[in-house]
Amino acid sequence: MRNAHDQHRTHYERAIEAQLCAFNSAFADLGLRFRWDAQTLTSLATIDGEHARVVAYLEAHQAHLLNAYSAEFLSAAILAKKSAHTPEVLPTRIEASSDAHRSNRSGFSFSQYFADDGVPALAGA
Repeated sequence: MRNAHDQHRTHYERAIEAQLCAFNSAFADLGLRFRWDAQTLTSLATIDGEHARVVAYLEAHQAHLLNAYSAEFLSAAILAKKSAHTPEVLPTRIEASSDAHRSNRSGFSFSQYFADDGVPALAGA
C-alpha cells in the first residue's frame, strides 16, 4: 500500500508529464526547435508563475530568440498555445533554499535541452 507521500509524488509526476506534453506541443506548434524534459520543468517549477518560468528559460537558454522577438511576445505565444493543450499550471515547487531559488531566476542549469541556432518562424503565432 502506498503512503500519502508516494501518492502525492505520483500525482506530481503525472502533472509533470501533462505539462511537458503541453509545453512541447506548444513549442512544436510555434516552430520552436527546443524541447523541455522533466528535469527542465522541475527546475523551472521553483520559479513562481508560468510567465516568469518561460521568460527565465528563454533568457538563459534561448537568448538568440530575444534578438528578434520580445520575451513578452514569445512568452504570450508559448503560453497561449500551451493553454490550448492544457490550461492547468504546474504549482510552484519549493525544494531549494531562498538563495538557490534566486539563482534559478537568473541562471539555472539543465543537463539536457535541445536547441537550434536559427531563429524559428513565428508567423501566425
